[in-house]
Amino acid sequence: MRVLLIGSGGREHALAWKIAASPLLTRLYAAPGNPGIGHEAELVTLDIADHAAVARFCAEKKIDLVVVGPEGPLVAGIA
Repeated sequence: MRVLLIGSGGREHALAWKIAASPLLTRLYAAPGNPGIGHEAELVTLDIADHAAVARFCAEKKIDLVVVGPEGPLVAGIA
């Protein structure tokens, strides 16, 4: 399973750690992430406010699941 994790805080770091432990995971990307998350995921430069860019990235990388950590992107309509 290919997963995109959106966010860069402590909550997202904990999510990355647990997601990375899944035997179902084949690739974990994080945007924007942070150095700690970078130990678990491939950090990608992606403007999470640009929903079309996020959708393109997901299509290009064949993302199966997007996990949105912070509330801001959800309020902005990313879901």
